[in-house]
Amino acid sequence: MSPLLRQGASYIVVGLLQLALDSAIFIALSAAGVPAVIANPGARASAAGMGFWLNGRFTFAREGQARLGGARLRRFVVAWLALTAVSTGAVAVAERLAGLHGAWLAKPLIEAVLALVSFVVLRHWVYRG
Repeated sequence: MSPLLRQGASYIVVGLLQLALDSAIFIALSAAGVPAVIANPGARASAAGMGFWLNGRFTFAREGQARLGGARLRRFVVAWLALTAVSTGAVAVAERLAGLHGAWLAKPLIEAVLALVSFVVLRHWVYRG
């Protein structure tokens, strides 16, 4: 299997785990009255650590060696902050247009679109070299 296909398949599995955790926490926080613009970054942060570790350990590992460490973590945080800003803005728009339940439904779709961008950023910048 080519490295790109292996990484893509692993990224999808890790991403689905992250999406499940992220969405569940977002729904729980916002249902408890936390504003969506606060609940979204909180939920994304809860899944980010797991995603960083799993992707560094499995998805983008090279020859069985994890690709983690401080430099990669710093690049990950920068990418995560940018993607979280976009995600939070999109969730806020969804909430304004369709209400809280609409935002709950829109969040997984928003995150799926951002996952495509994230894969490229993680593969070519965060976990490089």
